[in-house]
Amino acid sequence: MSDEKARVGFIGLGLMGHAATARLVDCGHTVTGYDVDTAKIDAAAKHGVAPATSPADVAAASDIVITCVVDTKAVEDVALGPNGVVQVDGKGKVLVDISTTVMETTKALAEKLRAANGMGWVDAPVSGGPPAARSGALAIMAGGSDEDFAKVTPVMSDLAAGFTHFGPVGAGQVAKMVNQILVLNNYCILSEALALAEAGGIDASKIPDALAAGHAGSNMLKSMFPRMIDRNYEPAGYARQILKDLDMLHDMAKGLKSPTPMSSQTASLFRILISKGHSELDGTAILKLYDQKDSV
Repeated sequence: MSDEKARVGFIGLGLMGHAATARLVDCGHTVTGYDVDTAKIDAAAKHGVAPATSPADVAAASDIVITCVVDTKAVEDVALGPNGVVQVDGKGKVLVDISTTVMETTKALAEKLRAANGMGWVDAPVSGGPPAARSGALAIMAGGSDEDFAKVTPVMSDLAAGFTHFGPVGAGQVAKMVNQILVLNNYCILSEALALAEAGGIDASKIPDALAAGHAGSNMLKSMFPRMIDRNYEPAGYARQILKDLDMLHDMAKGLKSPTPMSSQTASLFRILISKGHSELDGTAILKLYDQKDSV
């Protein structure tokens, strides 16, 4: 299949899926999409995504099927459910799961799908959020066979600034948990830093530029710190998703006997935030626990 002619299916048209499908259409791909929420299908149709009635319908119309759903159980339903992609002859096709899922379950699902209909599997969780998906600047961490990785690379490269192959199926999820340690803990670190800057009476808006050249400089300091200053908690992702990933990280690390004390503390803070009714806010809303002016 050629880069321009690949038929792409997309299952899960939420914040990430909406942005990613718009990018793929702009790059010249024919895209067929499905979501359990018909309003999201309608929204994606406005930028050129052909509507489908089920995951199986998407798979029938596509060479590469990308899934972006809320959790591991949803991936299982999409892949192996009554209306899942397993219902279609999958020989020569590849499912690319960009969701963040449980590593061992991902490996088992990939084996079951290949045995049932011959379809390949690449686990390819992403980092960067909807804005990066829309501009083709995601960091994508992949696990899968060399053959399947090569098949999907032209399409995934249209979404990614970096599309890295880490090993067999499941390896992408391990790399994503490494990413989550670095990213999710940083929400709390940035909040702590901003709270101290404001308590000390300095102009916090100068911090990102002032520290950019030193070791404190980072993508998140540049992009998230100004949002925190503005108390902009409009979701690019959801606090509940962050906690879901932190709980998955805990389980993986426990199985691997790898200590994650900082991430455990971060999970506790997000659990408090969500218990206060803020599950649908952006991760930047963790600042509410540090903000002297916020009643949480």
